[in-house]
Amino acid sequence: MAPMSYDPTTHLLLTPEDAEAPRRVVRLRELGIGEAPDPEFDAFARRLAGVTGAPYAMVNFIDEHRQFFAGLHAPDGGEADPARRVLARDHGYCPHVVVRRKALVLEDIRDYPRFAGNPVVDETGIRSYLGAPLIDRTGMTLGTVCVVDHEPRRWGRQGLETIKSMAAELVEQIQLRERGGL
Repeated sequence: MAPMSYDPTTHLLLTPEDAEAPRRVVRLRELGIGEAPDPEFDAFARRLAGVTGAPYAMVNFIDEHRQFFAGLHAPDGGEADPARRVLARDHGYCPHVVVRRKALVLEDIRDYPRFAGNPVVDETGIRSYLGAPLIDRTGMTLGTVCVVDHEPRRWGRQGLETIKSMAAELVEQIQLRERGGL
């Protein structure tokens, strides 16, 4: 398990250390993804939002300093705003998914003390999260697919299975691209 750091003043879990980040950046560059919006990833995010019924969905790639939503769906059509595509690495829950290499279900973030203090709760009002890692053929965790809502959500077992299967589907699409199939 990756080392975690704690804020001694609040005892809350901070963003996990990500020793794989430098190698991930190299891998993402090899694949030609993670630095620019991608219409195929936007379409995937739109479909993910539709399947889960979530208002927001993302295809997220993470480097040492930031998260980049190469695929984004927002109910207000905010995908065109470049500022909405970037998030600090210490915001949100995807960095935890990447380091843990496991899906994460937070039905009401405020019920989880280790996550409730994350800036996205107060700054953007995110109340629920469902995300899964994108693990490619090399074993590298490239990023995540995730959905969020401003309201608590009961994602349940079905939500967990859905996000995991959608992540696997996107990894297959990325592998097709790598082989020149797309």
